[in-house]
Amino acid sequence: MSDVADTRQKEAIDRYWKRNIITMVILLVIWAVAGLGAGILFADKLNAFSIGGIPLGFWFAQQGSILVFVMLILVYAIVLNRLDKRHHEELEAVRGAKA
Repeated sequence: MSDVADTRQKEAIDRYWKRNIITMVILLVIWAVAGLGAGILFADKLNAFSIGGIPLGFWFAQQGSILVFVMLILVYAIVLNRLDKRHHEELEAVRGAKA
């Protein structure tokens, strides 16, 4: 019985880290698109628009990528808090079945 519970606990931990890494990769891709893409690669096309008289490409390069980064930190904290809660509940269920 202990081997089954240990296997289930290891599987739960593996699932947790897989979800954590997927979350990080998605958020890093969003940050790269906002910072590199909007600020540099697409700057010429974005400069056709403006915010407060400032070209949008320049705005993203100077301010937008930082704001996106701060928002992504908030999203990461919220998502990981939910993931941690679910993971702890899953581990408690495994430990309860182990006893």
